[in-house]
Amino acid sequence: MVATKSPTHIRYNSSPAGILLVSTLLVALMQCTSAVEFTFDLADNAEDCFYEEITRNTSAYFEFQVSAGGQLDVDVHLKDPQGKVIYKQEKATFDSYQFVAELTGVYTACFGNQFSAFSHKIVYVDFQVGEEAALPGVDEHATVLTQMETSSQAIHKGLNDILDAQTHHRLREAQGRKRAEDLNSRVMVWSSLETAAVVLIGLVQILVLRNFFTDRKPSQAHYGRL
Repeated sequence: MVATKSPTHIRYNSSPAGILLVSTLLVALMQCTSAVEFTFDLADNAEDCFYEEITRNTSAYFEFQVSAGGQLDVDVHLKDPQGKVIYKQEKATFDSYQFVAELTGVYTACFGNQFSAFSHKIVYVDFQVGEEAALPGVDEHATVLTQMETSSQAIHKGLNDILDAQTHHRLREAQGRKRAEDLNSRVMVWSSLETAAVVLIGLVQILVLRNFFTDRKPSQAHYGRL
């Protein structure tokens, strides 16, 4: 998995102080947490795997949630570079797992839907590697924080909490929308069947009534010829 980051535009001048400032910002950007969030469609009776390279003694956070499809369950397992399973869940809807890499290499996260022969699943995945970078000028010194620096930390934490809350609200909204669409489809099918049944019953009644008025008894037909 490859983390995607929005492009960062930096304006600087040609003075040594400007170059030093740009260098500091670039180092801070390179030290940012490697994180990736995505949603994918897991086909029925299939298994999809994703890969993330992690350095030894680096902390990582893995989270998933099934937002639509079937009974909202998938099989999940996470393997280290040697193929050892370090995390496993069967028919799970959502869960999170935090660990520290013991080996350097590629870690594999696989999602299985082999037990479902008809319904595909939509799965959200959040994989974060490394610690969050320190705020420039706030978390980089060991002295007592000023009131402004403390407020900056609180605002930064609040913004991260808001982003997490928005992500989970979007997942719940998508899950509710999918259920509503499925319910609407079922109502449409049932309404169409009821309409077809009413039309068919009406046609049968018309045919039966026509037979009542067109059929004649043998005695009536004899008297008519006389």
